Amino acid sequence: MNVLLVYPRSPDTFWSFRHVLKFVSRKAAFPPLGLLTVAAMLPRGWNLRLADLNIAPLADEALHWADCVFMSGMIVHRESAHEVAARCALLGKPVIAGGPLFTTGHEAFPEIPHFVLGEAEDVIGLLVADLERGALQPLYRAAGWPDLRNTPVPRWDLINLRDYVTMPVQFSRGCPYNCEFCDIWVTNGRVPRTKAPAQVVRELEALRLAGWRDMVFIVDDNFIGNRRRARELLRELIAWRERVRPEMGFLTEASVNLADDPELCELMVRAGFKKVFLGLETPSAEGLDECGKRQNSKRDLSATVKTIQRAGLEVMGGFIVGFDSDPMDIFKRQFEFIQQSGVVTAMVGLLNALPQTDLYRRLTREGRILADTCGNNTDAAINFITRLDRDFLISGYRELMRKLYEPRHYYRRIRIFLRSYVPQGPTTRISAAEVKAFLRSLWVLGVWQSGRFSYWALFWSTLLSSPKKFRAAMELSILGLHFRRVAGKL
Repeated sequence: MNVLLVYPRSPDTFWSFRHVLKFVSRKAAFPPLGLLTVAAMLPRGWNLRLADLNIAPLADEALHWADCVFMSGMIVHRESAHEVAARCALLGKPVIAGGPLFTTGHEAFPEIPHFVLGEAEDVIGLLVADLERGALQPLYRAAGWPDLRNTPVPRWDLINLRDYVTMPVQFSRGCPYNCEFCDIWVTNGRVPRTKAPAQVVRELEALRLAGWRDMVFIVDDNFIGNRRRARELLRELIAWRERVRPEMGFLTEASVNLADDPELCELMVRAGFKKVFLGLETPSAEGLDECGKRQNSKRDLSATVKTIQRAGLEVMGGFIVGFDSDPMDIFKRQFEFIQQSGVVTAMVGLLNALPQTDLYRRLTREGRILADTCGNNTDAAINFITRLDRDFLISGYRELMRKLYEPRHYYRRIRIFLRSYVPQGPTTRISAAEVKAFLRSLWVLGVWQSGRFSYWALFWSTLLSSPKKFRAAMELSILGLHFRRVAGKL
């Protein structure tokens, strides 16, 4: 059996990091972890190839070679997925599609004959058997939430590690919180399930032995959703780091109550975590109450951010505008909060109602849904009737994004972050790609781009007064180019 695993092309988003890939001589930010994991569940006797359209276009030769095509993707991949499915249909190649895009929206793909809805672990055996006897069913629907302790090590051998900036590894699925706009509970449930700590270490060890030495994204919906299990993993990672001295570092996503647990922060830093993404959403208490973000309510979010920064973790933040309760000055409040808290990587999006979320159901009852969402949180579009004027929201969003990533504001935010940030934990190696990126930044940011004076001011002040923070300052300077260009296209 020849199986071609296809990952659609990603549009230009915050998470694509497309505008800085050349700096680090890479082709894409992350490989498709879901497809690599599914590949590990397929029979070893099958011939597998991975076609990541973020690395190279889909070749006709690959489609002619395949007996069938497995495709995965997220909502943001909808357009590219339609294009892939159309090409497969023309060549008579059966497509089996799974992942978040299809789990919540497979009805929009009539050209695809077969779907896996939900997580694959408990249905892959039946799918394989049906493939081998030539009797594929239209739908394979996961009945529950599989035990992640049975999930295999991803097939890293199917990719060229050097094509990517960061490797993804998963520890848990699911989140205990019930944010109205979030679809995590639809795809992964509200009760976090985890792999065994030794299992995660095996995956990391496989990456290390394959030659990976750079950053690893622990792609959990909420890394601390199950704190007890997170502590167990962190202690296992610390022991592994002491045994084999891996050079890789980690980043992940967590809820803001991480700041309430100093021991957990310390363990993360000792294990090699460098960054954490927090869903901060809004400085408006009414907005947090509206969307059910109870873990963010009744706390000083700016102080929360600074607590985590002082612990040695860079905070990346997700923000939303467009809640029904947003006041007219919401864009000013968002800007001031982001600047004052020093959240350098501030990923702001307009609120959209994702399929099957509580928000989508509420707005449907109210007769306010206008269209499906594109899944791109940087697309200046809203798929429902808003309380504030629609044009006001879209224009305000565009202005906020451009203002946040203007060099003078962006570099000021780096400085504010560096005042709180205390680098700690094991030092990860400086890769050849990082050296190349730094050297390129001297010309691109220091000479060619606007903001050159702010760049050099940060360069020399950090190097002379806080040399231990210089690496973080330069990395953030380079990332700013990507965000500035994304903002400029809105």
